[in-house]
Amino acid sequence: MNKFAFIFARGGSKGLEKKNIKSFCGKPLIAHSISQAFDCKIFDRVFVSTDDQDIAKISSLQGADIIARPASLAKDDSPEWLSWQHAITFVEKKFGAFEQFVSLPPTSPLRNTSDILNAIDLLNITPNADLCLSISESSRNPFFNMVARGNKNFLELAAQTHLPITRRQDAPAIFDITTVVYVAKTDFVKEEEGIFSGSVIGLEVPRERAVDIDDILDFEFAEFLYKKLNHVK
Repeated sequence: MNKFAFIFARGGSKGLEKKNIKSFCGKPLIAHSISQAFDCKIFDRVFVSTDDQDIAKISSLQGADIIARPASLAKDDSPEWLSWQHAITFVEKKFGAFEQFVSLPPTSPLRNTSDILNAIDLLNITPNADLCLSISESSRNPFFNMVARGNKNFLELAAQTHLPITRRQDAPAIFDITTVVYVAKTDFVKEEEGIFSGSVIGLEVPRERAVDIDDILDFEFAEFLYKKLNHVK
């Protein structure tokens, strides 16, 4: 059965212009996700879905196959789930069926191949799971140090329990969804309307590999961590 990896990269980026092709530690940001997919040595092809010619050209030079994303699926408010479905339909028609859908967003260049392979394995061994996403422990907790405005604009804890919580360690564990990796059953993506339409499990990854680049501060922090983790001066 075919094994494919997908990377979704729009041309428009409000937080950081041309983010996906901006040079990150010596090569375009998207090139890191492409090379990580190939380094797994399990994928027959790596696809990049994009509406942008520059992203397409750079991705093609890195060895990826290009899926031309329609403009209607590349707007600021376009659900990426629909781009997932579009990509699956395109690939099935051209290259044949495949059982598992793997998405590696270009905004998480600090992932490693073990994160990808472990997510795939976790989905495979978990009965009745439809999708595995990557998570990392959150530094903030709605049961302890996150607040909302309540009655008469007074602050209150964002989430309440029946017992008072005086230490963060006593609060229920809370995780951030990261963009390190998404793995799903292909039929689930084709038939449903979103990630939480089915049974979702999470692969926990260290926070230092879970940075999601949205703006220049994220970008510079991720470069700092990348160089530290890879001993690059």
